Amino acid sequence: MNPKENLETAAKETGFKSEIGVFDGVSIIGGIMIGSGIFYLGSYVLERTQMSMGLSLLCWIIGGIVSLLGGLCFAELGASCPKSGGLVVYLDEAYHPIVGYMFGFTSWLLSGAGSISAVAIALPTALRGYFSLSDFAIKVIAIALIVGLTAYNSRGIKQGKILQNISMIAKLIPIFLIIFGALLFGKESPDLSLIPAGSGNIGFSEIIGMIAFATVATLWAYEGWTNLNSLAEEMKDPAKNLPKALLIGIGSITLIYTLFNFAIYKVIPHEQIVNMIEGGNLYLGTEVAKSIFGSIGGSLVLITMIIAMFSSLNGMIIAFPRNYYAMAKEGHFFKSYGQLHPKYNVPTTSLIGQAVIAIVLVLLRNLDQLTSLVVFSGMLFNVLGVVAVIVYRKKFPNLERPYKAWGYPVTVIICIALFTGLMINSLMEDPITALVGLVVPAIGAVVYFIFDRKLKSEEKQIINKEE
Repeated sequence: MNPKENLETAAKETGFKSEIGVFDGVSIIGGIMIGSGIFYLGSYVLERTQMSMGLSLLCWIIGGIVSLLGGLCFAELGASCPKSGGLVVYLDEAYHPIVGYMFGFTSWLLSGAGSISAVAIALPTALRGYFSLSDFAIKVIAIALIVGLTAYNSRGIKQGKILQNISMIAKLIPIFLIIFGALLFGKESPDLSLIPAGSGNIGFSEIIGMIAFATVATLWAYEGWTNLNSLAEEMKDPAKNLPKALLIGIGSITLIYTLFNFAIYKVIPHEQIVNMIEGGNLYLGTEVAKSIFGSIGGSLVLITMIIAMFSSLNGMIIAFPRNYYAMAKEGHFFKSYGQLHPKYNVPTTSLIGQAVIAIVLVLLRNLDQLTSLVVFSGMLFNVLGVVAVIVYRKKFPNLERPYKAWGYPVTVIICIALFTGLMINSLMEDPITALVGLVVPAIGAVVYFIFDRKLKSEEKQIINKEE
């Protein structure tokens, strides 16, 4: 039996079905990554660079490079260890089961459920410009979305990927229309210098600090590239197709984000952009669409935003429960989370549990709070995941690696340095949020030991009975 057959057999033994191809994988990545962030985060990036268009575009490119370098590392891990759970499994094997557990617990309680909650809230929030929606109404819609998509994806991965493919194509069409329309008809000549206008004699260190802080904002838009690894067991020929999907997906999205923001600068004068942001109007893409397509432009953006956020929400609801499934199979989580539906072959309890926590977060937190928490906790474990590539090379030298990270070890070291630098910068700029992002994994460690003690007690009872 060849390696490909071994991998497919292993997947079947777990009960998962190999349904995901390269295009499906790209759709899942793109669906998760291209969500609400593309429409409003450009304003935050501009704010953090003192309204410098040149620095802002540079930050979008850096954010894409950081994500792509991380993707190269995760491609190697996923190709050599194509198991459901992704990062949970890699951290288990590289360090200790408690490390993988801390990630899975953080995802379960904060980053995964928090991402779902944030997008579920962002979707109806985008409708406020067209409909009168109270905060209560927004939360009701958000909860309905979470419940509806959870129920839909409980019927199998094939159903989920079909919806993901359709929504991915549907949202790219209007995004491309806006980009190409702006590039063709935009009359502005944006100042792309790397020195913020009116900043005087700003120091090099200050510019580096601004770039770092602004790049963190872009990473919310790029968030999601790690999640395909969680579905490795459900991919066709994961050793080959997982790296392909990661590289194509992240590379294409970096280009889309950069062009989308440049398109904004081609249409809207710099002074108008500043006034819009200062006035609280963060959705610059809407103004671009109106300028190009007239009154229909606003409707085009609205439809795009709804589809994009819907696609992102669906992709996350599909991917995250596989992490909790891996934790349960390892033995340190609720046993029901490690069970697959006998007919649909999905971790139904994980899906439902995720939905419950996401709904609680919808009721307790706003969009800004959820966004900041998710980004910092994500960076922390992404660093550990990238370092795991080096650990795997040393710890498992004979492990078959169908794909190896390009430029190893230089690219891996660069990726580690970038993620670490961004994390330190976030800690300095927003210490309260960062500390919360550290407290939750610590709580996870405590919970691990509780489950570990219970597991050892059960094992001891079994041994005593056998004796």
